[in-house]
Amino acid sequence: MGSEKTNQRWAAFARDTNETKIQLALNLDGGDFPPDTDSRLLTSISDGHASQSSKSQTISVNTGIGFLDHMLHALAKHAGWSLALACKGDLHIDDHHTAEDCCIALGYAFATALGSASGLARFGSAYAPLDEALSRAVVDLSNRPFSVIELGLKREKIGDLSCEMIPHCLQSFAQSARVTLHVDCLRGQNDHHRAESAFKALAVAIRQATTRIPGKEGEVPSTKGTLSV
Repeated sequence: MGSEKTNQRWAAFARDTNETKIQLALNLDGGDFPPDTDSRLLTSISDGHASQSSKSQTISVNTGIGFLDHMLHALAKHAGWSLALACKGDLHIDDHHTAEDCCIALGYAFATALGSASGLARFGSAYAPLDEALSRAVVDLSNRPFSVIELGLKREKIGDLSCEMIPHCLQSFAQSARVTLHVDCLRGQNDHHRAESAFKALAVAIRQATTRIPGKEGEVPSTKGTLSV
């Protein structure tokens, strides 16, 4: 039981600025949230449209931007995470600070929960369709933040989320998570479908990259012998 606790890949924290106030809890393997999870999150888990509980996952996302909630819900679901995220942002200005800060916070939580890449697959790639749309995501737990995001969105907004913010959200996540990330929507006519297929492909690629490899415990997946610097 003790060794299970030391191997938990989870993180919880609050991030307050003049622009956003965020509480977040993440478990990369699903299941319970960390014991230091903000009590405000635990009392609001069943609220909102982007909430879902099963025997393996608990997900609750409330950013104040419906389509962003929908994308982060899909990301958590298909990555196998338990995720609780609540944000009060300056939406009276626009969606930029809220969307950006939520993804910065999620990336930071991911990096904290993941810890060392030792014993992990490190690389992940996936395709995900949504009707006529098809997206590809490739992930490297490189500790070298870099991203190339090509979604080909044409609308100004999807719901209340600016389409220019959707690739920026993924870029913000990659930067804060310290991963290399390539996400491309290969085809599709509907921008909702294009964006959602991209987040789902990313989720599956992340799940693959963060998989523990039996027999590789403690081994760094790099010819350099380190991914920490």
